[in-house]
This record gives sequence, structure tokens and C-alpha cells, in this order.
Amino acid sequence: MPFISTTPESEATGELAQVMAGWRKANPDRDKFPGILQCFAHRPDFLQQVMAFSYGLHFSDGHLNRRTKEMLATYVSGLNRCPY
Repeated sequence: MPFISTTPESEATGELAQVMAGWRKANPDRDKFPGILQCFAHRPDFLQQVMAFSYGLHFSDGHLNRRTKEMLATYVSGLNRCPY
């Protein structure tokens, strides 16, 4: 159970609903909005910045390609017994 209150996609309104809709449009194959991002629901403006930073860092090629970054993230999540 999270210690930070979150807002599920189905309950989002206003600016938060718009930000989540933008995420949904970019990720139509995902089942639900990630919990790690839901913790920023109380600040939709900051949530938008976090998503932009994260995607730029994690999902673009740089010193490592996206596939390698995904493999590392999966391995670290497994070590930490993290569900995402």
C-alpha cells in the first residue's frame, strides 16, 4: 500500500486528466498508468516534467541504446523485488 496518495486514471480531472490522457495516447498498449508516476498526481505540472525527463533519459539512445537501458532497469527492479 502506498504512503503517498495517488489518483487513478479513472478519477483524474482537469489538468491531471489531460496529462494522463497524453500519457495514454503515447502508451496505448499499457494496461494502466504507472504507480511510480501516480505519486506525482497532486502536481500535474511537475508530473509532466518528470515524464519528459524520464522519457528523455530512459527511452532515448545515448551512450546506451534503449534495449540495454531496459535490460538494466529490469535487472535492478528484480534485485530490489520491485514490481515495475
